[in-house]
Amino acid sequence: MSLPRIDDDTYLWDGGERLSLDELRALQLTRLQNTVRHAYTNVDHYRKALDDKGVHPDDIKTLDDIRLLPFTTKADLRANYPFGMFVVPREQVVRVHASSGTTGKPTVVGYTAQDIATWSDLVARSLRAAGVRPGDVVQVAYGYGLFTGGLGAHYGAERLGCTVVPISGGQTEKQIQLLQDFGARAIMVTPSYFLSVLDELDKRGVDPASLPLEVGVFGAEPWTNAMREEIERRGAMHATDIYGLSEVMGPGVAQESVETKDGLNIWEDHFYPEIVNPLTDEPVPDGQVGELVFTSLTKQAMPILRYRTRDLTRLLPGTARPAMRRMEKVTGRTDDLMIVRGVNVFPTQIEEILLEVPGLTPYFQCVLTRPGRMDELAINVEGEPDLSDDDRRTLAAQVAHTVKARIGTTVTVNVVGHEGIERSVGKARRIIDQRER
Repeated sequence: MSLPRIDDDTYLWDGGERLSLDELRALQLTRLQNTVRHAYTNVDHYRKALDDKGVHPDDIKTLDDIRLLPFTTKADLRANYPFGMFVVPREQVVRVHASSGTTGKPTVVGYTAQDIATWSDLVARSLRAAGVRPGDVVQVAYGYGLFTGGLGAHYGAERLGCTVVPISGGQTEKQIQLLQDFGARAIMVTPSYFLSVLDELDKRGVDPASLPLEVGVFGAEPWTNAMREEIERRGAMHATDIYGLSEVMGPGVAQESVETKDGLNIWEDHFYPEIVNPLTDEPVPDGQVGELVFTSLTKQAMPILRYRTRDLTRLLPGTARPAMRRMEKVTGRTDDLMIVRGVNVFPTQIEEILLEVPGLTPYFQCVLTRPGRMDELAINVEGEPDLSDDDRRTLAAQVAHTVKARIGTTVTVNVVGHEGIERSVGKARRIIDQRER
């Protein structure tokens, strides 16, 4: 399979992407100092948190002094629901977004008109890095509404000069019809849902290579390089990773370059990254895996200091954008960690193994139970159509053996029939926790 050619249009880089390392660090320090002062002066939560640590904005003299600042957590945002973290009058906030709030009050974020413009610029920058070009048709299949994905992608694609098809998530048959009729060259969607789109194309006997689609910008959930290979092989297209979260901005905090696909360029002129040990809260050197922490540098309505993302990754030197550090693909979340008989297990590890086994599909769920004193993990994975019972047993044994050998824990594997795993139009639900609380 040959992937579509993407011309090297480095001339499209904006001023932020052209900064030298020294210029970038000087800009980061100035913006960090302004952000801390802005938050301290206007947000009761931050003033108290800084005072409790004995830190004043004037103490931030170098970038290393960011370690003096308090962390911000999702619990802090919920405690100040709805508008307690805003640093400008609510009348200056032109839009609010919020999380789903499935585990409590939603986390609310606000944007001034300048914030929306900055966000749009950064998504446009991300799309250029992914290989999207002005004039392309971009089908946005992220959800619209309070979730930041749909509108963030939409405004960024418009800012780049693209024609946007705002279909949102779901409606798989309509997705395919519009891909065929409107001729999108790029799609923005969760990778798990795009696999459902590819399955539907297979059912209809439509060769994805016959579509104008050449670039996928996939995000909103962790996904592996094995899934990238699956999408690129089946879709005859480039698959790149975009990263963001509503508490920091939304999609467009970091983006893979299509020419390298070696990790996500963090747009460090707007977001300062750290990696910390999630157990000790101490920063770790670049190159070591830990929890990703972000401090916003240019947000007006709701700057955020040292936000604990719960995403696990590591920082790497810049390549395609030399001054900008890369973050490795997110390998999991601290709150997605399953500890099974003393062994740490992440859904992405399971996904990687399943995608190596012929006869299995990428659809799976991890089911946690506690029938006795110990947690047990069952992996339910969907097999390809027309597998015999013997085939399913053989594949289940193969997966169980590989998980034991590679991850180090014993699991039960069930290979279920076609469409035996629920489909998602957004983020896939990978963990089903049936343990008694």
